[in-house]
Amino acid sequence: MNVRSKVELADIAIPSTADTMPTAALMLSGPPIEPLTRLMTYDSGKWEEFINEWVTSLGTTYKSVQRFTGAGDKGVDVAAFTDSKQLLGVWHNYQCKHYSKSLGPADAYLEIGKCLWFSFNEEFDPPSRYFFVAPRGVSTKLGLLLANKSKLKAGLYKAWEKTVSTKITSTRSVELEGDFKAYVEAFDFTIFEAAAPLKILEQHRKTPYFIQRFGGGLPARPKVNDLPETIDPHEAVYTKKLFAAYSDHSGASIQTPKDFTGLPKLRKHFNRSREAFYHSESLRVFVRDKTEPGTYESLQDEVCDAVADTCDGDHSDGLARVVAVTDKAQNLKLDAHPLSPSTFPRDLKGICHQLANDDRLDWSDDD
Repeated sequence: MNVRSKVELADIAIPSTADTMPTAALMLSGPPIEPLTRLMTYDSGKWEEFINEWVTSLGTTYKSVQRFTGAGDKGVDVAAFTDSKQLLGVWHNYQCKHYSKSLGPADAYLEIGKCLWFSFNEEFDPPSRYFFVAPRGVSTKLGLLLANKSKLKAGLYKAWEKTVSTKITSTRSVELEGDFKAYVEAFDFTIFEAAAPLKILEQHRKTPYFIQRFGGGLPARPKVNDLPETIDPHEAVYTKKLFAAYSDHSGASIQTPKDFTGLPKLRKHFNRSREAFYHSESLRVFVRDKTEPGTYESLQDEVCDAVADTCDGDHSDGLARVVAVTDKAQNLKLDAHPLSPSTFPRDLKGICHQLANDDRLDWSDDD
C-alpha cells in the first residue's frame, strides 16, 4: 500500500542582492569580516602577534615590549617592561590564551601556578600586573574569581593537586608546601586580571598595524595647510637643487626667491614645486601612525625606481629634467600599493622633491 508523504516541500528562496551594488573588492574577497570575528580564526601564534602589537599601542607606559615564544617560556607570553631591569624590574605580563571557548578557572589556575613557582625560584620578579587575554574573554566564573582575590586563592588551593601540580614543569610535581606555600600565602593576588577583547581592539585600532590586519582602508585625508611664505630649513636641499636647475635653464644666477624678478614662469614653477612637496609631506605625516613602519618609504622607493631612467636620460637643462621626472611621476599607476587610494598626483610630484631633498635624485650634473 502506498502511503502519501505528508511532508510539505517548499522552494528555497534565493537571497536578493537587488539593494546592493557589487564592487571589485567584494567580488574578490567577499564581505568584510568584523575584527572580533577575525580574531576567533587566529591560531595561538597569530594571537600572540596581535597582542604584542596591541601592547605597543599603550604608548609611554612601557620602555620596551618583548614576546616570548617556544617551549620554556615559563608562562611569560608578552612582557612589557617599565624600566631597563626587564624581568627583574617592574613589568607586566600579558598571558595569551586562544581557545574555542572563554577562558575558565582551570586554565587560569595553571598559569597562575607557573607565575608563582617561577617567581618563587627567582626566574623573574613577580609582575606588578598580570593580564589574561583571550579572544572570547573569560568565563563568568573566572571573572567573578578575579574580582574576589580571596576566592581566587582558595580556588587555586582546591584545584592544585588535580589541575596544577603536575603541569607546571615536565620534570617534577610541584607540591604546595613548605617555603613555597608560605610564598604563595604572602603573594599579592590582586595582580591577576582580565583584559576585555573589545577594549583591546579599540586600543589596537590606534596602532599602525590595525588596517593591515583588519582592512577598512585609511580615513579621509585632512586638508593640507597653506604654504609657508619663507623656505623652512628642512626644504634647504631640494630648493637649492631647483635654484640650480633654474639657473641652468635661464642663464641667470638664481639662489633665492628674490632672484625670480623678471622670470614669472620660473617663480610659478617654484611655488608649485613647494606646494607639491608640502602635499607629499602631509601624506607622510598622515600615514605615519596609521600604517606599519616603512609603508610610506616603500611608496617613495616605487616612485624613485619608476623615474630613475627618466632622470638619468639626456635633457636640455636641469629644469627640463625636473619637468620630465615629475611628469613621469604624476602619471604613475600604483594601484597595488597600499597607499594608492590616499595618494594624489600632486603627492607623486612632491615625492620627487622629497627624493631630491634626500639626495636620491639630482637635476643638474653638478648637484
